[in-house]
Amino acid sequence: MVRMEVKLAFPQDRPPLSIISAAKIAGVSVIIDPTLASGSVPTLHFSSGNFIHGVNTILRYIARAASVSSFYGQDDIQAAQIDQWLEYAPLILSGSEFEAACSFLDGYLATRTFLVGYGLSIADIVVWSNLTGTGQRWESLRRSKKYQSLVRWFNSVAAGYGDALDEVTSAYVGKRGIGKSPAPSLKEKMPGLKENTSGHEIDLPGAKVGEVCVRFAPEPSGYLHIGHAKAALLNKYFAERYKGRLIVRFDDTNPSKESNEFVENVLKDIETLGVKYDVVTYTSDYFPKLMEMAESLIKQGKAYIDDTPKEQMRSERMDGVESKRRNSTVEENLSLWKEMVNGTRRGTQCCVRGKLDMQDPNKSLRDPVYYRCNPDPHHRVGSKYKVYPTYDFACPFVDALEGVTHALRSSEYHDRNAQYYRILQDMGLRRVEIYEFSRLNMVYTVLSKRKLLWFVQNKMVEDWTDARFPTVQGIVRRGLKIEALIQFILEQGASKNLNLMEWDKLWTINKKIVDPICGRHTAVLKEKCVLLTLANGPEEPFVRILPRHKKYEGAGKKATTFANRIWLEYADASVISVGEEVTLMDWGNAIIREIKTDNGTITQLVGELHLEGWKKTRTSLTISTLALAEKL
Repeated sequence: MVRMEVKLAFPQDRPPLSIISAAKIAGVSVIIDPTLASGSVPTLHFSSGNFIHGVNTILRYIARAASVSSFYGQDDIQAAQIDQWLEYAPLILSGSEFEAACSFLDGYLATRTFLVGYGLSIADIVVWSNLTGTGQRWESLRRSKKYQSLVRWFNSVAAGYGDALDEVTSAYVGKRGIGKSPAPSLKEKMPGLKENTSGHEIDLPGAKVGEVCVRFAPEPSGYLHIGHAKAALLNKYFAERYKGRLIVRFDDTNPSKESNEFVENVLKDIETLGVKYDVVTYTSDYFPKLMEMAESLIKQGKAYIDDTPKEQMRSERMDGVESKRRNSTVEENLSLWKEMVNGTRRGTQCCVRGKLDMQDPNKSLRDPVYYRCNPDPHHRVGSKYKVYPTYDFACPFVDALEGVTHALRSSEYHDRNAQYYRILQDMGLRRVEIYEFSRLNMVYTVLSKRKLLWFVQNKMVEDWTDARFPTVQGIVRRGLKIEALIQFILEQGASKNLNLMEWDKLWTINKKIVDPICGRHTAVLKEKCVLLTLANGPEEPFVRILPRHKKYEGAGKKATTFANRIWLEYADASVISVGEEVTLMDWGNAIIREIKTDNGTITQLVGELHLEGWKKTRTSLTISTLALAEKL
C-alpha cells in the first residue's frame, strides 16, 4: 500500500481508464486532477515533488506498489509478458483491427483464466479498460456472444472487482466510449507532432517557451539513415513544442570525408522527413573564430601542441601518462601552431590538445585533441586552411555562438558530456544544456556511415539510395511511406534506454498506411502459369463489380471476369493434389479432378465448381485467378 499522497493529472477529454482502474484495485489512493490541456500525457505527482509521466510508466509503478501480489507477475518472465501486453494491447484494440484483436484474444483466453499467470495483473486491467473504453462498440460484440472465451474472461474480471470498476466506468465511460484509448498513443509519446499542444511528457531542462534553440548537426559524409531521422525529428519536436528555433548545421570539419553531394542529399532527406528549420549553417563558417579560440587557449596555457605519434598518444591517454610536450612554453606552442596553420612538414606532425586532466577516470577528459592538420581541400572553402578543428572542440563553441540552448545528443556520447562542459568553461562561453536520447539500432543492420560507404565504393550496392540500404532514400525507394517512418521513430519518444528495433514493426506500420490506398490488381506470370478448366463452369464469361478492398470502401470497385477457363500461378498449381478442394478468390470452391503434366511439369488442371462448398468445407488454399483472354 502506498502511503505517500499522489495526484493523477490528465486531460478531461482523455481519462486514463487503465490507470484509474488499476489504482482502485491495487489500493493505491490517488487524487484525481482532470485539468491538463487536451493532448497532454497523464502525470503522477508525489507530495515529495517528484513525478512520473506516461500511462505505462505509471501502471508499472502502481503494479509494484499494489496490494495485489500478482499485479506485476510472480517472476521476471511474467513481468516481461505483462510489459508486452502493456505495449501491444492499445495498438491491437484500436481502429479497424478491433474485431481481429478480439478474435485473437478469444483464442488466447480459451484455456486461460488470466492473461498472464494465475492471478489478476495490470495486463488484464489494460485490456479490460481498452475494451470498456470503446463503449457501445464492445458492448455490441459482448451481447452477440461471438467471442465466448473473451466475454467469459471480461465478465470474470468485472465480477471479481465490480465495485471499483463500476465506479470508474460510470464516471468516465459513456455509450460512445471515452473517445480515445486510455493507453499510450503516438500523440501521448510525442505530443504536438502535428499540432501544438501543452503536453509535458518530455521536458528539456530549464526550457522556456519562445526561448529554446536546438540544432540538428549532421556531418556531410553520407546520406541520412534511419538513425539520423530520429535525431532530426526529435529536434523538430522540441522546436515546435517550445515555439523555438531549429538550426540545421553541417559539421563539416573533416574535408577528407565530405562533399557537396552529401550536403545536397542531407537537405533533401530533411525535407522528405518534413522537418522545417529556421536556418542552415556550417561549422566551416566559424573556422576563423575557431582558430582564434584555439590560439587564445594556447596563450592562456589551456592548450598545447603535441607531436606524439598517434598510437603512442592513444596508449598514453589510456594509461594516464602525460605527454612530454604537455609543459612546453607558450612561445614553443605558438611557434608550432604557426607551423600547423601553414601546413609545413613539421606542422603536419603536430596536433593541438586541450590541457584538461590526464588522471581523470573519464578518459575523454585526458587532454583531447582540438585541432589537426589535413592537406585535403574542403568542399566549401577549398585549400584555404591546412588545419581543422575536431568535433569535440568545434561543437560546443559553435553551439554557444549560435545561441543553442539545448544540444540533443545520442547517449553514445554520454562520457563526452563532461568534456563538452569543460571545454565551454575553458573557452569562457555560456553553458549549453545537453539532452540525451537513445541511439536507434535496427537488428541485422549496419548504421555506420563509414561501413555504408564501403558498400558504395566497392560496388556492393547501386548507390546510397539502394533499396537494401537503411538510408532515408533507400527505405523510401523500397516502398516505405514517410508517415510510417515518422510514426515509428516518434513512438519511441526521447527515451534514454538503449533499444534494438525490429524492421517488422516499421513495415507493419507502413502496411496500415499503404493498405487502404494502394492500387490492387490481379495478374499471373506469363512464363509460368497453368490453365484450370472447370467442367461445369459458365458457358459464357460474365463480369461482377466487386470492391477492390474488402475493408476499405474508398479503394473503389473493380470488374472481375468469371469463366470456365482460368489461369493460375504455377506456384499455386504445384501444391494442389487430385481430389483436393480449393477456394477460388471472390468466387467459391472448386474440386480438382485431374492434373496433366509433361515431363514432370504441370501443364493443365481440370476441375469442377463446388460453389456451396465454402459453407461446409474450410480449404487450406485460396487462389487468385485470372479469366482466360484470347491471348496471354
